Amino acid sequence: MPIIEHAEVAVQSTQVWVEDSKSGKRIDARVTAVGQDLVIAVGGGEKPHVGCVVLAQPGASKTKAGGWSTTCSVLTIPPHKEEPIARGVATRVAGAFGRVTVVTAGVHDDGLDADGVACYLRLGGELGEELVRRLEKKGDLS
Repeated sequence: MPIIEHAEVAVQSTQVWVEDSKSGKRIDARVTAVGQDLVIAVGGGEKPHVGCVVLAQPGASKTKAGGWSTTCSVLTIPPHKEEPIARGVATRVAGAFGRVTVVTAGVHDDGLDADGVACYLRLGGELGEELVRRLEKKGDLS
């Protein structure tokens, strides 16, 4: 196997986060363009991790002129429950930009109650919207 003596590595990414001012709960996303596709890592809580992976593939919508619909493939590591966050972000971003989008998500706080779960689910929706706003503003997703 040949040895590579000189290699150049560059990573260009965007970081976005949303936070609940009342509870201090926060989730963030790191977006990396991979060619024309997007990879987004979402994490939050005390122990961010990979609990779920969603691949959203856009296709021309038959109901929205010039719009996109998406189909998703989901991998979840039991007993993780981050699919609603990952799926929401993936479908929102893929639908907005017409790009294949992969989202990993992992949010964990010890002793999280129903209100905490609801907060993170709401933050996941807000994160998807904020990602679209920021990426539209940035203009160049490459």
